[in-house]
Amino acid sequence: MKPLSGTFRDNICHVVEAPAQIPEKMKKLATSVAEKAIKSLEGAGVFAVELFLTNDNQALLNEVAPRPHNSGHHTIEACYTSQYEQHLRAILGLPLGDPAMKAPAAIMYNILGEDEGDSGFVLAHQLIKRALNIPGASVHWYAKPEIRKQRKMGHITIVGPSMFDVKAHLDRLLQRDTDGPKKVRPRAAVIMGSDSDLPIMKDAAAILEKFNIPFELTIVSAHRTPERMYAYALSAKERGLEVIIAGAGGAAHLPGMVASLTTLPVIGVPIWTKSLQGTDSLLSIVQMPKGIPVATVAIGNAENAGLLAVRMLASRDTELSDRVNEYQQNLEDSVLVKARLLEELGWDKYLEQCMKP
Repeated sequence: MKPLSGTFRDNICHVVEAPAQIPEKMKKLATSVAEKAIKSLEGAGVFAVELFLTNDNQALLNEVAPRPHNSGHHTIEACYTSQYEQHLRAILGLPLGDPAMKAPAAIMYNILGEDEGDSGFVLAHQLIKRALNIPGASVHWYAKPEIRKQRKMGHITIVGPSMFDVKAHLDRLLQRDTDGPKKVRPRAAVIMGSDSDLPIMKDAAAILEKFNIPFELTIVSAHRTPERMYAYALSAKERGLEVIIAGAGGAAHLPGMVASLTTLPVIGVPIWTKSLQGTDSLLSIVQMPKGIPVATVAIGNAENAGLLAVRMLASRDTELSDRVNEYQQNLEDSVLVKARLLEELGWDKYLEQCMKP
């Protein structure tokens, strides 16, 4: 299982994020410390290991719980094998299940008592009612007969396609997004080195609009605005972007430079230029060194770049996947209609009636 991160309120676990939004180096360190701690103990089953991450990037062992733990409740909805099932498999000597997350991101929010008596129950039930209107949210109420301040009364798990999404849903649950108009988070970005690339790159934007995918479009030059490019690429994932379409002509360094600064998939669009008709752009994009992958399309074919981005997003979005399938079916239907007309009319009449300039 991947490391989790959590926040505490008055020394009580309040929010758990999975996977932890910490550098990979720290994840490996936390995992190593946890494994060493468990190996020093005897027993079978699930062990919860709690560590503190210090400001100087040290992982300090706080406690080990030889049982399913509150911090692992999100596994019920977010993982292929929950901590409870895994615990039973382990102590019964059965094959262990897959602990991987089946949702890209999850947040577990502990319902802590806000007040005593009836007032506390009313506040908790209001929170639950809001949760029932949030996509990807599951409520677990423990049915404890008494409520006290800071007592764990239940928990709410929210799963979604990204940590940005589940955090936005948590803000909605806690009514932290009531001020000002709601902003739609862009899932894709269309960037280009110059406004002269826009006549080509607009085709990618049109495809994203066709599939109702929120996106941002801007100019980011690898050569003229390197600091802007650096900041843009480094912040892209944190801002909730899931894929970047980058158009560039000539030396075409933009797609590769962006790909070297982010773990998001980058699709490069070679832009046609007068000097070498876009072949220099294409070769620059496809000749990336090992370890820095950049997808690409035909010279000037930003439409296909948009479609490729849509397919990437659809791989974990059922509704979008249905729209992609519908799009594919429409393409097939249009070709079949043309084939039928050509066969019925013959080539000469088809040219005259269907392909007039």
